[in-house]
Amino acid sequence: MTRTPRARRAITALAAAGTLVVGLAACGSGSTDAGSAGGSDKAKVTLILKDLQNPFFTALADGAKAEAAKDGVELTVVAAKKDGDEQGQIDEIESAVLKGQNGILILPSGPAVNKAMNDARAQGVTVIALDTPPDPIDTADITFATDNFEAGKLIGEWSKAFMASKPATIAMLDQFSDRTIQTDLNRDQGFLEGMGIDLADKTKKGDEAKTGTYGDGGTYTIACQEPTTGAEDGGRTAMENCLTKNKNINLVYTINEPSAAGAYKALQAAGLQDKVTIVSIDGSCAGVENVSKGVIAATSQQYPVKMAELGVKAIADKVAGKALPAVTDGLNFYNTGTALITDKAEDGVKSITTADGSKICW
Repeated sequence: MTRTPRARRAITALAAAGTLVVGLAACGSGSTDAGSAGGSDKAKVTLILKDLQNPFFTALADGAKAEAAKDGVELTVVAAKKDGDEQGQIDEIESAVLKGQNGILILPSGPAVNKAMNDARAQGVTVIALDTPPDPIDTADITFATDNFEAGKLIGEWSKAFMASKPATIAMLDQFSDRTIQTDLNRDQGFLEGMGIDLADKTKKGDEAKTGTYGDGGTYTIACQEPTTGAEDGGRTAMENCLTKNKNINLVYTINEPSAAGAYKALQAAGLQDKVTIVSIDGSCAGVENVSKGVIAATSQQYPVKMAELGVKAIADKVAGKALPAVTDGLNFYNTGTALITDKAEDGVKSITTADGSKICW
């Protein structure tokens, strides 16, 4: 299994079709071309999202549309029915190939999509992954994404400093329970390493709580690991399930901010919102606002608009005969950056305030 940068130590994490066209250009009447380039010289690109509800994906789509207009790219934006709908994405890849698209931008929902991505590349289509690195990572020509291990590590380091060796009873709210995707795995690994938790035998599947020491000798218990599908209602259900297993949870790690918002509602309903610290990853404007309100204590901000801009431009440049951007570590991975946002700064952990984070949120 090829890992993205920084995710070098293996653990076994809890594992982790309809079409809706919303893009700037689709075949048929009523389609709108982006930019001013004309005729057959215009690059044709399909962006395949996981869903159209998550604000991260809609921000990414908006960024792609703006860049397409700038570069003269004919862009079609489609999505599967829901996050995790691998067959829906496979259908969209096959459709894009049949339509003669030059490139596909995709946030792959899982390993079942790999074959369709490889088949598209074999037919001369440039396939670029955004946000979610495929496994193996060379399934795509290049990936533009957050270093998810680093994003997880940042909130883990902040959590370790914040907990200050006090007993930590941890709930881990992930994406899926029926599959493992690199985004989840790397964020989980990063969080645990940042906390100072041994990755060799922790976060195994099953309900058995894992215990040990973290940081400078604090004790921890991983009380639960529950799927959320990255949605608010999933986060609430996952948190409710965790509380049935352990009422002493005082630290909640969530895969993204919608699931964090749902977890907070479950804690509110149980009267525990002031006794539990939530950390997350995303950096949306709504998420940054929740950090300022104390709903989330700290979040690692990522930059979906930048991912989209880089992806659209890379395909436009490829059609024009230019090379794809240079990558590091010998992997087809381009790190789009991350920053920790919190109003409760901890010594030794680099962070920015919500005031600064709100200026660059999405």
